[in-house]
Amino acid sequence: MNTSAIPDKKTLRGQLRRARNAVGRAERQLAARRIVRRALHLRLLRQGRRIGFYIPNQGELDILPLLERARALGVDCYLPQLPLRALKKLWFTRLGEKPQHWSLNRFGIPEYHDRSDKRLRIAQLDLVFVPLLGFDDQGYRIGMGGGFYDASLAFLHRRRRWRRPRLVGVAFDCQHVPAVPYDPWDVPLNLAITEKRAYRFYSPR
Repeated sequence: MNTSAIPDKKTLRGQLRRARNAVGRAERQLAARRIVRRALHLRLLRQGRRIGFYIPNQGELDILPLLERARALGVDCYLPQLPLRALKKLWFTRLGEKPQHWSLNRFGIPEYHDRSDKRLRIAQLDLVFVPLLGFDDQGYRIGMGGGFYDASLAFLHRRRRWRRPRLVGVAFDCQHVPAVPYDPWDVPLNLAITEKRAYRFYSPR
């Protein structure tokens, strides 16, 4: 691969953000429905699983219909919580029914807090739907640059056989590019689903 042809992360983030923001309202609604169908077809929403979701932000594909379908199927659904400012590893809280437990984090993204329910680390989940700005042919993703998922998933580099959680990227197909710049500690996705197709990636994990 000619790595000199790959844009730097800042340039690529700008390109991908513009492509994502250009997706129209009708296309977004259709994409959200297709993501649900694709997840069901791939049997990702199995009852008894602990699955991590995210609240869409800044033009991300709306996975709330997917979250609602998962809850209807009896899946334990978890949402991320940001750590304290000096830390990077995310917590995940099981989504309940109490509306007063919602608040905005420091980026203005809704978070669910339930002190009666034990918080989990990402290693305790079975599958995680991962937000992203773009992904490439090898399953490497480029995010918003906060590094929270990178820090949370770093433990996977030490594992050779244990494969939990499986990582599924959710994106519009325009967010797929041939290659993104990545670092040795980056963990590739197992799968990415878009409104057009599913991308499976080989992973040594």
